[in-house]
Amino acid sequence: MLAQMPRGLPSANSGRRRRCNSIRQHSVRKAKEKKGTFWGTEVTEVLHWHGWELGKEFTKHLSLKNVHVKTQKLSYRPPATRFFITVFPQPIVLSPGMSLTLPIIFRPLEKKEYEDSICFEKPEGKFSVALRATLPRHKLLFPDTIQLPLCAVHDFTEASFPLCNVGDLMTLFNWETPSPFQLTPVSGMLEPGSECVVKVTFQPQVALVYDAIAVCWFGDNEEQKRTIQLRAIAKYPRLLVSVLGELCEDVEPGDFRDVLCFGSVAVGTTVERHVEICNPSVVSVPFRIERAKEPLLRDYVFSCDVTRAIVPANGKLLISVCFSPQTVGVQSVDYFIIEPVGSLTQTVLKVIGSCKGPLVSLQHSFMNFGWLNLGECVTQPLEISNISDVPAYYQFDIDGRESVFSFDRPCGVLSGMATLILRVTFQPTHPIICYRRVVCLVHQQNPFFLDLFGTCHSDTTKPAILRPRHLSWYRTNMARGLTFYPPDILSSMLREGKLQMDENRALKLPPQVPEDKPPEEYPYIDPMTEYFHDGITSDLTIFPPHVSVSVREFDFGCCVRLQEVEPLPLCLTNHTKGKITVTWICRPESPFRVTPETCDIPPLKSTAFRLIFRPSQLNTLYAAELEGFAFYKVLRHYSNMEEDSTMCPSWCLTIRLRGHTFETDRQHFIPHYVLDSPKVFPAVGPNTNTYCSVLLWNVGTSPITFCMNQDTCHSVLVKPCSGYVAPGAHQIFLLSTQPADMATHQHILSLQLNSYPKYTQEIQLRSSGESLLLLLEGDGKLFFKPTCVGTSTTRTYTIKNCTRLPMHFKWKIQESDSKVLSVKPATGVIQPNEALAQAWTFTPGEETKYLLRSWVSVWRAQGSSAPEFPESTRYTLRVIGEGALGTIMAQEEQLDLGNILVGSLQSCDLVLLNNGTCSLNYILHVEQIIAGPCDPEEVLRDPLALELDHYKGMIPARSKAVVQATVSPARQLHYTWAISYTISTPKGESPSLPGRTKRAEQALCCVVATGVYPSVCVTDVCAAGSARGISKLHLWRLFALETLNQYLEREPTSAELTYRVPTRHSVCPVPRVHTPILLDFNFGAAPIEAEPSVVILMLENNGVVPVAWAFLFPSDQKIDLEHWAENTEFNPSELHQMRVQDNQLFSVSPKSGRLFPGQEQTVQLSHRHDFIGTDRLPVLLKVSHGREILLNFIGVTVEREQRYVHFTSTKHLFTPISIGSSSPPKQIYELYNGGSMAVAYEIQLDSVMKIQEENFQHPVFVCLNPRGEILPGTTSHIEWVFSPLEARTYSVDVPIHIFEGDSALITFQGIGYDPHIMGETAQFDQVLSASVTPGSSKLTVPGQTAFLSQHRICLGNIPVYSKSSRLVFLNNASESEAVIFAWQVGTSNMLQIVPEMGVVQPGESTHCIITLQASGNACFYNVDLVCEVVMQQPLAKYEEALQEWETEKQRQTVEFTITEQDLGVRLRCWVSGSVRRKLTLPPIKNLLAPNPPVSRSQRRHLIDKEASRLWAKPEPPKSHLLHLGVTARSHSMDDFLSNFCLELPTFFLCRKDGGGVRTDPVLALVGSSEQELQVVTDLLTAVIRGLLEDTQFHQAVSRSLTEPVPYFHQFWTSESAKHQGRKRSPGGSSRVSPSPDPCAKDEPGEEEEERQEECEMSLVTSPRAAGEEPPDSLREVLHQEQLREEKETIARLPAFGNLLELVLENTLQNIMVEASRGEVVLTARPRVIALPPSSRATPRCRVQRGQDCVCGTGTAAAGLAQGTGESRPRVWALGGGAGLALAISPP
Repeated sequence: MLAQMPRGLPSANSGRRRRCNSIRQHSVRKAKEKKGTFWGTEVTEVLHWHGWELGKEFTKHLSLKNVHVKTQKLSYRPPATRFFITVFPQPIVLSPGMSLTLPIIFRPLEKKEYEDSICFEKPEGKFSVALRATLPRHKLLFPDTIQLPLCAVHDFTEASFPLCNVGDLMTLFNWETPSPFQLTPVSGMLEPGSECVVKVTFQPQVALVYDAIAVCWFGDNEEQKRTIQLRAIAKYPRLLVSVLGELCEDVEPGDFRDVLCFGSVAVGTTVERHVEICNPSVVSVPFRIERAKEPLLRDYVFSCDVTRAIVPANGKLLISVCFSPQTVGVQSVDYFIIEPVGSLTQTVLKVIGSCKGPLVSLQHSFMNFGWLNLGECVTQPLEISNISDVPAYYQFDIDGRESVFSFDRPCGVLSGMATLILRVTFQPTHPIICYRRVVCLVHQQNPFFLDLFGTCHSDTTKPAILRPRHLSWYRTNMARGLTFYPPDILSSMLREGKLQMDENRALKLPPQVPEDKPPEEYPYIDPMTEYFHDGITSDLTIFPPHVSVSVREFDFGCCVRLQEVEPLPLCLTNHTKGKITVTWICRPESPFRVTPETCDIPPLKSTAFRLIFRPSQLNTLYAAELEGFAFYKVLRHYSNMEEDSTMCPSWCLTIRLRGHTFETDRQHFIPHYVLDSPKVFPAVGPNTNTYCSVLLWNVGTSPITFCMNQDTCHSVLVKPCSGYVAPGAHQIFLLSTQPADMATHQHILSLQLNSYPKYTQEIQLRSSGESLLLLLEGDGKLFFKPTCVGTSTTRTYTIKNCTRLPMHFKWKIQESDSKVLSVKPATGVIQPNEALAQAWTFTPGEETKYLLRSWVSVWRAQGSSAPEFPESTRYTLRVIGEGALGTIMAQEEQLDLGNILVGSLQSCDLVLLNNGTCSLNYILHVEQIIAGPCDPEEVLRDPLALELDHYKGMIPARSKAVVQATVSPARQLHYTWAISYTISTPKGESPSLPGRTKRAEQALCCVVATGVYPSVCVTDVCAAGSARGISKLHLWRLFALETLNQYLEREPTSAELTYRVPTRHSVCPVPRVHTPILLDFNFGAAPIEAEPSVVILMLENNGVVPVAWAFLFPSDQKIDLEHWAENTEFNPSELHQMRVQDNQLFSVSPKSGRLFPGQEQTVQLSHRHDFIGTDRLPVLLKVSHGREILLNFIGVTVEREQRYVHFTSTKHLFTPISIGSSSPPKQIYELYNGGSMAVAYEIQLDSVMKIQEENFQHPVFVCLNPRGEILPGTTSHIEWVFSPLEARTYSVDVPIHIFEGDSALITFQGIGYDPHIMGETAQFDQVLSASVTPGSSKLTVPGQTAFLSQHRICLGNIPVYSKSSRLVFLNNASESEAVIFAWQVGTSNMLQIVPEMGVVQPGESTHCIITLQASGNACFYNVDLVCEVVMQQPLAKYEEALQEWETEKQRQTVEFTITEQDLGVRLRCWVSGSVRRKLTLPPIKNLLAPNPPVSRSQRRHLIDKEASRLWAKPEPPKSHLLHLGVTARSHSMDDFLSNFCLELPTFFLCRKDGGGVRTDPVLALVGSSEQELQVVTDLLTAVIRGLLEDTQFHQAVSRSLTEPVPYFHQFWTSESAKHQGRKRSPGGSSRVSPSPDPCAKDEPGEEEEERQEECEMSLVTSPRAAGEEPPDSLREVLHQEQLREEKETIARLPAFGNLLELVLENTLQNIMVEASRGEVVLTARPRVIALPPSSRATPRCRVQRGQDCVCGTGTAAAGLAQGTGESRPRVWALGGGAGLALAISPP
């Protein structure tokens, strides 16, 4: 985004000065009158009169327009007041689009406001138009609310709104505005109809939501006011700096947040980089960029053009930063401060860059031209290279015109990374040794030197040849001070032993003492030092000169007279001990020369020379450098050299000469040049030399002479001071100065060009000495927050180098404090102007306060590396800290995550609290404990099931931290994770290292979770359609639901979890399954085209986590492939499955679902009977993240006329029976008829008889009903008796023959066990397990409105002859229709239901009493009671329709139609008319299904067509079958008393025969042969036939039936009838004592029969029968005793027990029924009713030996609810509760 320039903020005073300047006048425009539309009529809503006067009339017109498409009719009523007048009212008719104008006249009489209305009426309604006349008034119009844009704090935003004078008068206004709002203009005056623009300025100081009210006072005296609401939001500004591109490698992360690194930039160039300023706030932020405050002397190399700008909201702004380095090798650091408006925050941008220059080097440091004869010349190549990418300006400081050595390109520009080959030529003019050390000057680089040497021979003079080794020896000898002696003297001294040669053959003085220091070596000399310290430019020299020149530079000035130039003197001094010869090189063409050219100078003497200038032309510049060589005279011939090591090269002498011949009136050449000069000398310490270079580039076509006047600036050394620059060439100057102190020095150098004062260029330079100055943050104080003992706290502390030179630093901490305090880095280099952030670590060792001191020493990089160097400076830092102790606690010590799905993830937050004063660094540890049934070794290998998002962290003081824990249990076990922590310390991190200890773990919290798998089970099942006749228990077995639930409760295998959720994973038609479990879901059998067999399952989530389940057909698991990729070859099994799926023979609805814990859902499984045969389909029951069970859906379809018994299995296992049982129970085997025809079966018992013969004629297996018939859709019970003889397993294969059907061979197995051996482990007395008997009663068939309160009654273990009753309610859930029910009891007399049929009204319920009368034989009872329920209204309609159908059928059977053809027309007409009148209904015909066509649609079409042609017999309404299963097991009295003795008082035994346990005659004849059975049958047939033919028997029976019934007939039993005619013996009745043992065995014998006879006779015998007359007292006693005995006798009678049981049963039934209806509250508080005392004793009910009646319940009775029915026994309510108490008086 583009930066915006800052805006000026207007002041309040300026606004007041121009308060009315913004007011503008304009014509008053009439506002459009607001119109409304009322039922198609458009009219103005208000007529307004302004500016009226008294005594005049003012007329306005009201326009009515019809905007509807129909004609509008309306009337109106004139205004009510007399001030508004209109025309006389008349009807108005407006056609579509027409308008009508109605004039309204206003006549004011008083100066006040008037208001009235005119009303219009239409058929649709009324509407009115308001009439208003107002007085002139002041009124200003402006908006009620102004919402200003978002604004940053200390910034301002503006908005404007129009202020309109809509009144009739001139108005003055004045604003009162709260801060921080300002309105401009503040006050003013508005003419009527004019407006002005008011500007609102918002300048907040705090970030708030502002909602202020500005008041506008207006009017003549500003007495009226109106307010405007000013709303604005202020936000704090925030700016972030983002550096684009790669980060700097040299910058450590954490030093500064924002660092812009330019890298290495070439000197003299400018690099631009961009920085992005981001504004994350929602307001625009103005900001300014400032440079950090620095010392005055700064050569700013970083620059930023943007100083002020605006960053838009949520926007970015790019700013550019430029880097222009000037000093090679210097790393520059600078800081820019970005301050948003208000200076609330600051963002520091650190910029770093380094300057790189050229790196020029020569291939060789010397060039040896060897020797050559006089007059010859030799040229050698010289390679010069620049290994930097910065172009280099080089110059060899030699004048090739006047020297024996010349370069083809003495100066030039060498590109970056380039190499240049120069040609150097040696052309001597005298037979001498020529040696010159030439300096190569490079701009922005230190100079380097090149040694050029060669030897010239003539015919007469042959000097010694100079070689490279001679130069090495010469430098060593010069360092040792031996070069001031000529070679001949050195040779003699060497001969005399005064000198020696070292290992390099250089000369040295012999040591005076053996321990003397080694001889001097030629040192390394800095090129700048060597260049400037030559003894001429500077007073300093490295080595004393051998030959000195008095003056090096000569200026002849203006020489107009070419031949009269005065020579200049020159003096040379020989400082050696030998005679030297000086030879000057003078070219013939040169205007300058020295005389004499050759001269000998004695030792330590001086010689004078003359410099001659002979210019050749006027108005010309002349300049040259003359060259001369001085050497020992002894070297003129090589024969004078005795020792090669004494060889000494010549010394080159140079002088610079200049002059010009410009006349006075002639202008000198105008120089054209480029001067590259720095402004500041590189920074150095005080009294240290600093150097820089200046480049003078001649860009003109004429040469330039220059002269640097050093007299004006003695503090700067310049070399060279004068010279000559050819056109296109350049001259490099080297400058040197030595600042003495830290003050800034200004240097001004005067450079005169072309010997003309006007061509003088001033060069201004500054320099200063940089001393050591380090700035410590916080005035040298460092504070640490309280820190836990043993832990560390790290703080960043900044030190800043306030100089322009890098400094070395080193921190020193006292040894005693080194364990508490440390710093990183402790040593290093701080770049100029750099602020270095250091990490200080404070590690307290005890709980106390610390005051520590540390020192930092700084020194220059050029000095010694040791901080004790005298030039170093030390600064002191005070460190203040505190050691404290702290602990961590968890907000919840125990976190229970509950149940988690195995394999899933669940997260929770652990909140850690630190209530101490110090921050704590912690390390968390987790220990896993697993409980539950598992293999410990296998569990130990499991990884941790709890993962923390971080195990290490830090909690600040008095705060908390949140650690997220993720739990993923891998097993269905109980997990406990104990989480502990240790305080992270430097000693605790590596306990294995010496001297370091590990802290003990401290308990933190405990996380508990239980891994669970999703669990689902089947709780109920019911059937509909063709399978509705199957009982629930049979369905439970057909679908193996008990086994299915057991498998669902187990943990899934790893293979089953291959696909945790339903997935299409197979390309085969029969997908591969990953479960080893296979169960059959058997839908049973039904005839073809019957209703589908529907089975409804109730699925319940019995787990604790939500469960997702799905029934996956093979097609649901198959991946959809392209047709070309599918396999077209299928096996028969695959073809069968494809046929089943394509025809949808099996269906599941819904196929998938999701259940929450405890939630239930019904699943409907159906099988369509469209094809004959057995249909099979593998369906996978997939529980997501749980089990996989393969269900084999099986369904059988048979033909309509086929007799078929559906055998679910070929094996049947009887309940295990104990051996030695006298009366083994009967057991049941079920056969289900799945066809539409009744089936007759017969069981062949040959194999059973064989088993009997093998067991000593003992009937092990006995079938009680081997023959029978099974009705369609019903189940038949085949009774078996299994009586084992020994403890083993018996097995027999029994053929079951089905007449006209398929027979089957069933294997019956029974297990006999010894109860004495197995003991309590033989749990075979249970009738049915809880899993087999589902307890849900809410599952209903679709469309079913009636349901039972329970669908299974389990009576458990009962004794023989016991009577058990249960109460079941039949509920009608319908709210509109009644239902009719009928129980299908069958022929069994053991089970009774009362009532067997009835009607249940809508929304009501009825009770049914099921009573089981156990027979005298032990037996298993498993009875399926069916209650057929049908809606009453459809049944009534069916009966009515059936009656009509039967009437019509009967009519059609007696009528006929005459169809003779020879009758007359009249007869035909009469007959046809009569027939037509009588045959009003279609013929009656049973609707038979035709041959089934191919498709179901065609079949349905034919049936509908046939039904429309014939009158079919009405079909009864569809009924629903409710199954009620009753199960029980009866035991003989001996077995029951042995196993269930304590339960006997809870049963009522009803015996009507009074004898012992009778043997069932059918059971007695079971073991008989066929002949014996035939004999018994014949005898019984003859007896019965005889009785039927005997008339006397008939008469006796008739008389007995007509005999009156006596009163005591209610106590009559078959037992008392036998003894009714017997006589009692005298002596009264005998007393019978009750049996003390209720568990005693009931063995009726003779004594019991006698006692019973005595009790019966006592009822009819009186004391007078004995013939005695006892006294009165004795008579009273006997009478009381007789009454007591009579009561006890009556209580022991079976009839009385039956009566008592009946009363109790009816009472309890009444209470339950009334409670179900809400008439009685069983949980009400008991109430005590005081009854009058009764003189009659209440009989006690006891259990006596030999009695048939056992009265009582297992619990104490507490109360009895009062019945309301008239036919019910009368009872009294004694209280409310769970039990009952009954008081009944004998009749």
